[in-house]
Amino acid sequence: MRSRYTAYVFKLDDYLLATWHTSTRPATLNLNDEPPLKWLGLQIKRFNTISVSSATVEFIARYKPAGKAERLHEISEFVLENERWFYVSGTHN
Repeated sequence: MRSRYTAYVFKLDDYLLATWHTSTRPATLNLNDEPPLKWLGLQIKRFNTISVSSATVEFIARYKPAGKAERLHEISEFVLENERWFYVSGTHN
């Protein structure tokens, strides 16, 4: 989760796509084409192991689009395949 947050901060589309599960991965990301965001921090609230190959991470990411502070509160689902964790989906709170 922390590495994916960092990838969003630095607009690393390739890394985000590589860590996104193939079942839900978008064809492309164009973070450089989106309005600029100032990322302010990541707080991991909770990590739950569902099974040996699946887990959830609850987090809050704070950011500023156009000067107004906002937050993304999400519970993300991850799966383990070939000794690597992949993001599957997230539910916003």
